[in-house]
Amino acid sequence: MNAVRPEQPAAKQALRDSVKKLRFALSADEIQEKSRAVTARLLSLLDGAGTVMVYVSKTPEVDTAGLIDALLARGTRVVVPIIEKETHSLRLSYLEDRDVLVESTFHVPEPIGHEIPASPAALNAVIVPMVGFDRSGNRLGYGAGYYDRFLAECPDIRTIGIAFACQEVGAVPHEPFDRQMDAIITEYETLSCPVPGVCAKLK
Repeated sequence: MNAVRPEQPAAKQALRDSVKKLRFALSADEIQEKSRAVTARLLSLLDGAGTVMVYVSKTPEVDTAGLIDALLARGTRVVVPIIEKETHSLRLSYLEDRDVLVESTFHVPEPIGHEIPASPAALNAVIVPMVGFDRSGNRLGYGAGYYDRFLAECPDIRTIGIAFACQEVGAVPHEPFDRQMDAIITEYETLSCPVPGVCAKLK
């Protein structure tokens, strides 16, 4: 693996700031319309998956409420992450009803008080939030490293990043601990990345 160059963290933060501005410029109606398109593509890709980990969205991320409801309706077990600030890690809980979610760490809705412990070993796929992405399958995260640490411990789990098309950048600075996505979905396309750094658009 390549060593981390000193300028990479600064370059990542500059990209985050730039892409966040584009995402915040989307209206509530645009977010909902684009999120529905992402959800439709994602449900097709997840057909047959028994257990899926899904992040619970907050504005202006791709809204995952409809995705969670659709997965539960078709019998897929849904697992959501709970942020542990003290250990900079994620613990997992099954989610059977979105009504139990309450705003928690970093304003992320979590099933606090209604946790049903889940194991990473049960997961068929992980839906990963992204601040930005490139067409080589690289993900730009929020910078805290929660998903980097979690995915490093689960190298065999299928990872699917979801974002709006406006979040695409030319190239995400890549560090040794960064996990490339197996697929990336926007409202317009599905990119399959079977080989690290090589992605192809699916029809």
